[in-house]
Amino acid sequence: MLAKTPPMGFNTWNTFGSEINEALIRESADAIVDQGLPQAGYEYLVIDDCWSEYLRDPVTQRLVAHHEKFPNGMKAVGDYVHSKGLKFGMYSCCGVRTCGDYPASFDHEFLDAQTFAEFGVDYLKYDNCYHPLSVDGPTLYRRMGMALRATGREILFSACNWGSEDVWSWIRSTGAHMYRSTGDIFDNAQSYRNIAISQMEKLGTSAPGCFNDLDMLTVGMYGKGLVGTSGCGDADYRSQFALWCMFSSPLMLGCDVRKMTPFIHSLVTNPRLIAIDQDEEARPPIFFHHRYEQDLDRIVCLKFLADGRYALGFFNFAEEERELFMLFADGGLTASSGLGLRLQDAFTGEDAGFYREYYRVKVPAHDCAVYLGTLEKA
Repeated sequence: MLAKTPPMGFNTWNTFGSEINEALIRESADAIVDQGLPQAGYEYLVIDDCWSEYLRDPVTQRLVAHHEKFPNGMKAVGDYVHSKGLKFGMYSCCGVRTCGDYPASFDHEFLDAQTFAEFGVDYLKYDNCYHPLSVDGPTLYRRMGMALRATGREILFSACNWGSEDVWSWIRSTGAHMYRSTGDIFDNAQSYRNIAISQMEKLGTSAPGCFNDLDMLTVGMYGKGLVGTSGCGDADYRSQFALWCMFSSPLMLGCDVRKMTPFIHSLVTNPRLIAIDQDEEARPPIFFHHRYEQDLDRIVCLKFLADGRYALGFFNFAEEERELFMLFADGGLTASSGLGLRLQDAFTGEDAGFYREYYRVKVPAHDCAVYLGTLEKA
């Protein structure tokens, strides 16, 4: 079964956009391996839009690699990625043209899927631009889901329809393994917060085999690259990464993996946060925002984990420090149980103490606190 847990890897789009080539992919593959990212779970290297020629081959009607960007062709690129022990991902679109105005897969689904399989592709991101309005989303994504299976190759199907047509209600039936649930992310605090808040009530259909994809991470971009707008500070990057983990979203790095700072490397390889994201049951969190009268400058949530532990998240989006709290009874743990929670700081691994009935924590502006909780007798 593909995607038993949320897929992890790197995608070129956030930083590089159309400025991609074979040398960049080789360097990125080298950097991913050299920095030990596969050991943390990152296994896919995905080339996004703008990799092909502007027209299909006039004889075979196949997609063709851009002769200047990828002079040795995409199979050679895929072979290099595989030689590093990574899995190879590529991009197409359910329309007539891709979002970058290159040839896309509408009415060519089975030919393109076979072409990708011959390239050695292990992952396909499938976008949503320029498709005929006479065909609905379920039909378009079902076609590619069928086409990928027909190749006989195991290819992870990443559906990117931006949350259109209530995608969470039907996308699992198309064979997709992950699905974009919102518009594109940008490298600023408001963008990642809006995305997270918009999905709080829509995580119930995200589960093993098909995960709600909150988009590629902007963690570590610091305002550089295609979607690098105002950028974020480290506190916001901590919050973004922790939210994606609490929400069981795929973790697709979007920064330049060749230039990660020590802080960013430590954050995106944090074993406790990744364990929350990769929890085999992928249960949605319980949200306690009702206690704050719909004040979405903060999120407080509790997540049941498969090993019997719990993940507790406190996120402060405000411009000042705030004290956030959680009443354990709201999550099901009553005082009469005789139990409390032993908390471990998910960022540092340090013991944060034993608590009954409630927990209260001061969280700096734009930052978060995340804990792993274990039930203990009082």
